[in-house]
Amino acid sequence: MPATTQIITTPAPGTIVGPIFEHSEGQKAKMTELREYANSLALPATDEYHQWEVRWLNKPDTIPRYMRAAKWDIAEGKKRIKATLEWRREFKPDLIRPDEVKIESETGKIIINGFDKDGRPIIYMRPGRENTETSPRQLRHLVWCLERAKDLMPPGQESLVIIVDYKSTTLRTNPSISVARKVLHILQQHYVETLGRAIVVNLPMLLSFFYKGISPFLDPVTRDKMRFNPDLFELIPASQLDADFGGEHEYEFEPESYWDQIVAACGVTPKGTRVDFPPASTATSEPQVYIDAMGTTTPDIAAVPESLSDAKVEGFPAMSMEDVESSQSRQIVS
Repeated sequence: MPATTQIITTPAPGTIVGPIFEHSEGQKAKMTELREYANSLALPATDEYHQWEVRWLNKPDTIPRYMRAAKWDIAEGKKRIKATLEWRREFKPDLIRPDEVKIESETGKIIINGFDKDGRPIIYMRPGRENTETSPRQLRHLVWCLERAKDLMPPGQESLVIIVDYKSTTLRTNPSISVARKVLHILQQHYVETLGRAIVVNLPMLLSFFYKGISPFLDPVTRDKMRFNPDLFELIPASQLDADFGGEHEYEFEPESYWDQIVAACGVTPKGTRVDFPPASTATSEPQVYIDAMGTTTPDIAAVPESLSDAKVEGFPAMSMEDVESSQSRQIVS
């Protein structure tokens, strides 16, 4: 492919979104109970953040993710979602203004570009491109990127891929263990079940101590999703993979072009709101999303339930994400 400054904002043609979750009647009842509990905690309509809180609660993946994270323990699910509601009210992740964090993007240390074979958006992290001093703004930029990756998820997808590339990273540019702990806390506590895969490449021996230092703060689910120097072609279509990692996408980072594209693709306004704020859509009961040769996502219309309570979601509490994925057939639509 010729070199380009265009980022990829849709999965490869033929992608079927996965994994597919199903749930029992008992799990469905627990999801309903958790939704009722979360609604009881919602801010009053007079609060300016009310509409954004309701928007998040009504997203088709929110309640299922928190119940899976709690391994279908309703008390734990309530504890988790209450903590996240409190965090979101303070942090307001869906209202971060682009100009507040734009400077953090100027070197391309975090880029959203492409999708894996299951339709998960890919976030590339390159610590060697660090361009600012440690500050709360760095965390806000990371959260802004997580929100943008969620914006780009095709219907039915609930998770993303993070590729951490340590090429050219030094002790000076690598984040401190204290910063890494804060990142892990946000990801593990407030973006539960959002990490589909965490891939680490080009890790020098000099920095191996870093992962030993953060290992105690990795929950077992996150640790199970981490892979060091895997065969990326088993996970990501060549056409979607950055050429830096052997893929066919000859992407050349240009800061203004990248920023304009990601802001436009996600419909973010200068105030941090959205160009369009439609009612939350319902979930598909069988989240198999077909992407045709034009890159258009088309959910199976027959599988769209009349209400969110009809959505199918599965816990698989005793299985890792890899176990779930390996148990599913992978049909590719031509």
